[in-house]
Amino acid sequence: MGKLTHRTAPDVKVDILRRVKEEGIPVAQAAKEHGLHETTIYGWLQHGVKSAPSWAEYAKIQRQNKELMEIIGELTVRLSTAQKKM
Repeated sequence: MGKLTHRTAPDVKVDILRRVKEEGIPVAQAAKEHGLHETTIYGWLQHGVKSAPSWAEYAKIQRQNKELMEIIGELTVRLSTAQKKM
């Protein structure tokens, strides 16, 4: 007997990938909800990757990361100060 293959409708596939990428749901959760194996979804995600980011994109992400870390640092200090006052 041959291998049984299951095809996922394109609109369902797009919805799953959107939820994983934009809403941030875990791949394991999406796979369980749709009766798929996690590696199937990871494969779909990998096919969407065309190339490595450019140096400009990398630099932009690094700047954003630095700014976010500074914000986190400031909020941590404020929270620590507020907790000490209590």
